[in-house]
Amino acid sequence: MATLYTHKSSNIWKTWLLMAVFLVLLVAVGYFASLYFGNVNILYIALIFSLFMNVLSYWYSDKIALSMAGARAINMQDGDEREIYRILENLSITAGLPTPRLFIIEDRAPNAFATGRNKAHGAVAVTTGLLQILDKSELEGVLAHELSHIGNRDTLLSTAVVILVGLIVIVSDIVTRSMIFGGGKRENNSDNQAGMVLMIIGIVFLILSPIIATVIQLAISRKREFLADSTGALITRYPEGLAGALRKISGYDAPMIHANNAMAHLYISNPFGAKALKGISKMFMTHPPVEDRIRALLGDKAVEKAN
Repeated sequence: MATLYTHKSSNIWKTWLLMAVFLVLLVAVGYFASLYFGNVNILYIALIFSLFMNVLSYWYSDKIALSMAGARAINMQDGDEREIYRILENLSITAGLPTPRLFIIEDRAPNAFATGRNKAHGAVAVTTGLLQILDKSELEGVLAHELSHIGNRDTLLSTAVVILVGLIVIVSDIVTRSMIFGGGKRENNSDNQAGMVLMIIGIVFLILSPIIATVIQLAISRKREFLADSTGALITRYPEGLAGALRKISGYDAPMIHANNAMAHLYISNPFGAKALKGISKMFMTHPPVEDRIRALLGDKAVEKAN
């Protein structure tokens, strides 16, 4: 029988399985790139550049994310905001984590996200719309979910994934441009039919690899959302709270004021609103469907009863 514990364990190993597939994809891209150029130095250069840019962004990830979201630090003189901080503080004690900094986003759309390069530099931001529509148990569920992202080191994992995606995109772009402008230095394989077939396969693969990498990145993001849901429910010992919050949040259709693709994966729900998740866009969702998340928290019977 599936429980929150089994869901948590399942999503951990599925995440690492996807990471393993990601690394295989990276090795394959490097192989075909070196085959095309006849030189692996271009791969090393791309790796160093991608690593430098992403480590830099990771070091300042909290400042960048909070600034892009238009978040402000809570006012401890405000009774309501002080109470929210106390809820977060109590949940942090339960989770065995340092209390993260708390920020408010002036936005009617209900949403929240966590950021920070490690547990000691964590930050949680919630919108005013979220605070208006949730009761205490639902708010605790959302805050526990965000604490789980910090405790599970999801910011670190997402940065590692961004580095891998960045490297794949850079190498693929370089090889593709070289093919267009005739800059490749590969050996002439015109007399080697097998070599030509391999080269054609490699070229097709390099063109498609950024799309494949993005799909894997989104799959990892969705698995980490499931993991944060289950971990958050274990912190509060009341999965109904988070499930109720997800229902209310998903019922709000309008996008956030500062919604953007770069930060979409950070939020507890898609910042572009429910209307954005239609047609082919569902393939590129950063979050699992709300129905699946609630089912994982409460089970099939609870979902049917709610509907």
